[in-house]
Amino acid sequence: MSNESLYQKSYFNRLSELKDYAPEVFEAFIDFDQKALAPGKLTTKFKELIAVAVAHVTGFPYCIELHTQNVKKEEASKEEMTEAIMVATALKGGAAFAHSVNALNTYDGHEDEELYKKSYFSRIKELSDLNNQAFEAFVNFDQQSMKEGKLSKKEKELIALACAHVTGCAYCINIHGKGAKKTGSSPEEVAEAIFVATSLKVGSAITHSANALNAYDG
Repeated sequence: MSNESLYQKSYFNRLSELKDYAPEVFEAFIDFDQKALAPGKLTTKFKELIAVAVAHVTGFPYCIELHTQNVKKEEASKEEMTEAIMVATALKGGAAFAHSVNALNTYDGHEDEELYKKSYFSRIKELSDLNNQAFEAFVNFDQQSMKEGKLSKKEKELIALACAHVTGCAYCINIHGKGAKKTGSSPEEVAEAIFVATSLKVGSAITHSANALNAYDG
């Protein structure tokens, strides 16, 4: 192993060593991961598209590699995958964008103990006055990413909602939770999308163990 290289595909093989060190917890994770990604109300193909999108939010190369391979096996097109990634990109940027209302509240000396209120989000339009060009450019990108294309509006809202659970943005969860319902998603479909997101967020932590084992072994 090169001392300079922190990520190589082969390092992922060390993940199975966790079964020796924490067998019950390891098996519990594998069981959850398999059930979260199993077909249900949502197809395996669509769950893998969600997984690819969420992996781009966590930014973890092993997960991107694995789920891109899986989504290709499920015969998703490169265009479908790209649209899912663009939704993830918009949501990752959107979380920062949306949190600006908290920054505005703090900057202006807002004294309310409540940090998240739906009404706070109305301050987002103030960014247009403060930096109109960047504001308009981001809003245009966000709208374009959510337009129906190879993926439907319903599918994109479910991807967005899954990504919002990984960014942890309360405003985004509220917006895309409503969006998922409006575009016809059932509670069961919403739950399945959230469990895929949960699996990917947990997975990004557990797969880093390969790097931890490398570091431990010197």
